[in-house]
Amino acid sequence: MIKYSSYSDIGGRSCNEDSVRIKDIGTGICAVVADGLGGHGGGDVASKEAVGIICGGWQGGATPESLSELIQAAHQRILSLQNPSCQMKSTAAILSVEGDRIDYAHVGDTRIYHFVDGKLVFQTKDHSASQIAVVLGQITPDQIRFHEDRARIFRALGQEGELTVDAAEETLAPGNHAFLLCTDGFWEYVYEDEMTDALAKASSPEDWIAGMRKLHTARVPEDNDNNTAAAVWLTV
Repeated sequence: MIKYSSYSDIGGRSCNEDSVRIKDIGTGICAVVADGLGGHGGGDVASKEAVGIICGGWQGGATPESLSELIQAAHQRILSLQNPSCQMKSTAAILSVEGDRIDYAHVGDTRIYHFVDGKLVFQTKDHSASQIAVVLGQITPDQIRFHEDRARIFRALGQEGELTVDAAEETLAPGNHAFLLCTDGFWEYVYEDEMTDALAKASSPEDWIAGMRKLHTARVPEDNDNNTAAAVWLTV
């Protein structure tokens, strides 16, 4: 059985540009989290279009290629809605779970984390200036949260030119698996070791999110960004 939960919060902003949706077809689920990029206008529309098109197009039987195609379809839709005064853009992260198989894809700095038996084993790499600084050895991964260029995103739905999507698949080994999809407004204030600690104390995906949100709420400034997360649990 796959268990899941999600939330989205406006934070200290006047508009929530994050979107989240989990589609359940009985034999599997598709979770999508998107973050409209501030400063371009229409971020709320862009993220809603992204999750709507992706979830609407996902019918199970996913592959990395099919998830990439869904992101490309959402990208084209967002491009079609742009005008000179509104160059809307969005990040996107997708997780498809069916049986012991997962497929995932992402663009931007909305992350996917994978925990196995309570331990963090994988997280996606941001398409951002601060992630490049990590690759170059200029900062550590933890310092991404405080890097001066952390808001500079190099890949987004709605960008000019060709969009490259990172996508992969995995057959899950036996064990307890937990996945977390979240926007930068969430992971900037909840550290990976805290995600792990909250997971150890949680009895459900709802509990896990609630535990992390307590940490988040205690730490954010009044004008904090929108914050969104989706949690998915399954045992193989």
